[in-house]
Parts: sequence; structure tokens; C-alpha cells
Amino acid sequence: MVVKVYGPAYASTKRVITCFVEKEIQYEVVDVNVFKGQNTTPEYLQLQPFGVLPVIQDGDYTLYESRAIIRYYAEKYKSQGTELLGTTMEERGLVEQWLEVEAHNFQPPLYDLVVQVLFGPKLGVVPDQKRIKEDEEKLACVLDVYEQRLSTSKYLAGDSFSLADLSHLPFGQFLMTGLGKEYMIRDRKHVSAWWDDISNRPSWKKVLQLYPPAV
Repeated sequence: MVVKVYGPAYASTKRVITCFVEKEIQYEVVDVNVFKGQNTTPEYLQLQPFGVLPVIQDGDYTLYESRAIIRYYAEKYKSQGTELLGTTMEERGLVEQWLEVEAHNFQPPLYDLVVQVLFGPKLGVVPDQKRIKEDEEKLACVLDVYEQRLSTSKYLAGDSFSLADLSHLPFGQFLMTGLGKEYMIRDRKHVSAWWDDISNRPSWKKVLQLYPPAV
């Protein structure tokens, strides 16, 4: 059974698709245009009651929230493709720890920057410069912690690429391209080397080539 993935043009869906490519999972995409309100139709809301992307359908099994999805499939297909959860309980603990850091510390200010700078103008919203400055300051503090961590570890959870690193790719890409704030990565030696490593993985390059961003 091929897994259906909704909304490939959007960042959080790319998190899921990249995981699928790494795990060699067959999938098909279903386009959903947020700017046209296709995520608020009755049909979509039956799958995802909050109207958020992504959601997957795997036969009669439906799952949403991108990090829940990648955890599920990395476990379900643990012996297939790239090992993304670690090989010991201790490694798994670190993967989970840094996934939580990404979700609660890294993405929130960066997501808000994307909304303010990229999505806002499309929706007729005037960017709040004070808020943008605050988001940049919060993100800088997070990246300083990453710089320290990556000075002693090749990847966030240890010596192997994992979901913890993969999960940073979709929104990290905005820093390097759409937002024009690549200096936040480049000014930190170890973060910069880490980003070059993970962003040059064939899986991520394939996803970017197949599914151009919505903004």
C-alpha cells in the first residue's frame, strides 16, 4: 500500500517526505493549496480536523503532525533504509531530546519569521519589525546552544544522522534562501558545517527538486 502525503509544497510536509526517502518508503503526494483554502474543505477536515498540513493516509490508517509521522515510520521501518532513531536506548533518548528542542526552541521563532516575512505579504499582513527582531534574537540564542553541542558532536544526537537533524531541514532552508538570513548559520562554524552536511543529503536535494516551496 502506497502512503498518501498531503501538501508537498509546504515545509512540514517536506519533513515527512524526506523521512520517507531516507527510509525507502513508497508514497504519493496529494496537492493541497493553503492560499486557496483547500485545507479548510470538509473533505480535508475529515482527515485533519485542525486544517493543518501534513496528514498521511496509509490504507485505512490516518496520522497527522509531522514529527509524530516521522517517528512512527522510522520505527515501523526500522530495519529498512537509513537508521534514524539510534541503535541503543541512550541514542534514542538523545534523538528524542533534540527533536523536542527543534519543535519547541528552534522552529517557533523561525516559523514566526517565515509568517512575518514571507507569508504575511501574500496575505496582506504588514510585517511587525519589533516581532521580527525578537524572533531573530530568540533564534540566535538557540543556534548558540547548537554551536556548542556541534563542537563536540558531528550531529545533534551523536555521530550519526537522525530524525533530530532531518527535522531541521524544512525550516532551516528558509534561513538560507527565502528569508535571506543565512548569516545566522554561516557565522557559527560548527552549525555551518552541520548544515552543509545535512542539507546535501541526496534525500533532501531530491525533495527540494521535486517539490518547490509554496513561497
